[in-house]
Amino acid sequence: MAIAGHGIDVVDIARFASSLERTPGLRDRLFAPSERELPIESLAARFAAKEALIKALGGSEGVSWTDIDVARDEGRPTFTITGETAAHLDRLGLTFHLSLSHDAGVATASVIAEER
Repeated sequence: MAIAGHGIDVVDIARFASSLERTPGLRDRLFAPSERELPIESLAARFAAKEALIKALGGSEGVSWTDIDVARDEGRPTFTITGETAAHLDRLGLTFHLSLSHDAGVATASVIAEER
């Protein structure tokens, strides 16, 4: 298997919280239903994960934010991808490795896209 792409994103948690407060519909546009009520630090890390995924892909074509759910699998962060986004990524033949962190007011995520 070969690395097809890598993406990283960093989010200022306070600024992200302000954006969600200023724009009431933003939470519903960015997050899957299972993510929407999480604490702000977790939402910021998930936003960073989705941005990092798009960067690893080289763009957002074929990707819908709400089709991407950042979940935990035995304590490890993973993507659960559904809908048209799942079909698009399946056609690309990629798997993803995700790492998340948040500390000192910053959330970060790194995504490696790997060819299957």
